[in-house]
Amino acid sequence: MIDTILFDLDGTLLPMDIEKFMKAYFEAVGKKFYDVMEPKAFVKNIMLATNYMIENTEPHKTNQQAFEEEFSRLLGFDITHLMERFGEFYSNEFKGLKAAACEQPLCKDIITVLTKKGYDVVLATNPLFPQIAIEERVRWANIDVDVFKLITAFEIMHYCKPRIEYYKEIMEMINKEPECCMMVGNDVEEDMIAHRLGMKTFLLEDYIISRNADIPPVDYRGSYRDLYDLVERLPEIAGNGR
Repeated sequence: MIDTILFDLDGTLLPMDIEKFMKAYFEAVGKKFYDVMEPKAFVKNIMLATNYMIENTEPHKTNQQAFEEEFSRLLGFDITHLMERFGEFYSNEFKGLKAAACEQPLCKDIITVLTKKGYDVVLATNPLFPQIAIEERVRWANIDVDVFKLITAFEIMHYCKPRIEYYKEIMEMINKEPECCMMVGNDVEEDMIAHRLGMKTFLLEDYIISRNADIPPVDYRGSYRDLYDLVERLPEIAGNGR
């Protein structure tokens, strides 16, 4: 029986123009670190280090460690002070990027229904950002960050989407079997791969991302309203309803 629902963030719980967001994000980062390196070169190195982090599969190395090691190698100096400034950026300038996102009231309603019925909810966002940046985007969606049993931030995760190891790690961290879980997301490649592990899947089509013509097997698909209707039909978890 399903008792845990995993949610992607960008394009799922938080409707977003990804291209607009990333453009604004890199412009803001370039301004924040203009004194370190020419903005375009600085952003290029961030992207290279991020790609290294995504491809890294060393189980003992968190995404944060992989990113920082590669970023330091690319820049050629210790980046401890830069990471501290990144913390300042996410506490301040990052909040100004909210304009790239929009709130979908049904998302909060979906989470509320699930928690009242006793389901565990996990924020299974691609762990490319630190916890502070993810929690800020959750607030943009008008959702309480404390409702999630787990938030997959880059400080704690060792793999990224679309690797199946990412979903296996989540199962280990929340002590659940895949058959007890459903993954909800808008990215065909990154989110629906959870089906291979044995999870149920819901492909949210409002902001669908599909890089290939073929869509793998999914258990459910549809709009925000369809997702809400499905959640409404789910039974309460015995002895766990809130």
